[in-house]
Amino acid sequence: MNGMYFTEEHQLFRQSLKDFLQKEVVPNIEQWEDAGKIDASIWKKLGEMGFLGLATPEQEGGLGLDLFYTVVLLEELQKINSGGFAAAIWAHVYLAMTHLNKNGSTYQKDTYLKPSVSGELVGCLGVSEPFGGSDVAGMRTTAIKQGDNYIVNGSKTFITNGVYADYVILAAKTNPELGNKGISIFIVDLKSKGVSANKLNKLGWKASDTAELAFDNVVVPSVNLMGAEGNGFTFIMEAFALERLIMGVNAHARAEFALDYALNYMAERETFGKTINQYQALRHRLVDLYADMEMCRQYNYYVVDRMDKGEYVVKEATISKLKSTKMADEVIYSCLQFLGGYGYMEDYPMARMFRDSRLGPIGGGTSEILREIIAKIIIDKKEYRAPRE
Repeated sequence: MNGMYFTEEHQLFRQSLKDFLQKEVVPNIEQWEDAGKIDASIWKKLGEMGFLGLATPEQEGGLGLDLFYTVVLLEELQKINSGGFAAAIWAHVYLAMTHLNKNGSTYQKDTYLKPSVSGELVGCLGVSEPFGGSDVAGMRTTAIKQGDNYIVNGSKTFITNGVYADYVILAAKTNPELGNKGISIFIVDLKSKGVSANKLNKLGWKASDTAELAFDNVVVPSVNLMGAEGNGFTFIMEAFALERLIMGVNAHARAEFALDYALNYMAERETFGKTINQYQALRHRLVDLYADMEMCRQYNYYVVDRMDKGEYVVKEATISKLKSTKMADEVIYSCLQFLGGYGYMEDYPMARMFRDSRLGPIGGGTSEILREIIAKIIIDKKEYRAPRE
């Protein structure tokens, strides 16, 4: 493992995490994949181990660790072959809790963040809508002020954890006529009157629950507004860089896992009197795939290091997701081919990896959208700047 970024403490943490996953998670994966949800008890176990509070400051009940602990968590979650379980965890910790960590008031941190670190509460992020995924400024959900409350109406879709979570970090327009300057962020209890969740049936990520959420005159107390009205778009854009980098790290980790599995299989599988890892066409193809994975991994570590130092790495994180998710799809497609007919069987892990990986170039901004963002930066010279504290 790269000594430039990972210390002995990181490696001890990695081993502790591996042991936990093998004991508490791996034996249950098949059941959770079939059920379409993970058992609620796992959240408190994760919380007790501190895995949900790596990036949360100590005063809020977390560990306040550097971002490479997050990298370790993400990498090991990708190596138990359940993209759904991994997504449920990182959607809670790095989508919902990121907003609480960064922008929550003292009341909001006491009420939502601390119980999220312990696993008592589970969160999700509600930005995408049925009529506009990456077009955040075009959202239609509204939150209209009435006295000491806001009345929320609208819908969100593709919400990871949306069926069984306790709260949603919700983006809504408080001043619809102002476009993206009229977007605000709220914490909405999902057990509130007027909230309904429809569970979506996905191609992959089977162990995670994904919802379309509807809000019908939902009353949200003003104390659940994050920051000031109109700050929502800035908050979302800031969080997107971390989300995209997370998906880039996920991608290189699952590609590495797929390559390791394929290598072990090819060393044992024989045809015409020799193992298939001795055929030049397969050997050279695997080397090309490994080189692509390694280049993405090292680039991702470089971007994590810059983000950990406080740099605003919108361009770099966007490139990370764009290139790493494409690479992972190509790697896993080829690894499935290396297994021949067995790669197509559900009894082998590659079929699930193939399905789970396909969401990479879609979620968190499609590759097409990401290319346009990068084009605006490098061709149109658009500057993305960190929001003022």
